[in-house]
Amino acid sequence: MTEQPSLIEYPCDFPIKIMGKVQQNFTQTVLAIVKHHAPDFDTTTMSVRTSKNGTYLSITCIIRATSRPQLDALYQALSEHPMIAVVL
Repeated sequence: MTEQPSLIEYPCDFPIKIMGKVQQNFTQTVLAIVKHHAPDFDTTTMSVRTSKNGTYLSITCIIRATSRPQLDALYQALSEHPMIAVVL
């Protein structure tokens, strides 16, 4: 399988939306994973919303993406975490 050419020009600002059930340390856990893969992430750009019924949290982080492998590793780490339901 050949690797597809990237449609993204790096570096660039790249939004990632992470969703999961409201639970203790959810935001801190997401932030730790994001900062591990994007150490220069500016936490002031992070937005957090609670679902209408208060069951889920949606966190949007805009990172400075530097490469496709960086994004792939970040998506994989977020997707594999048991607290996280959806990564977009």
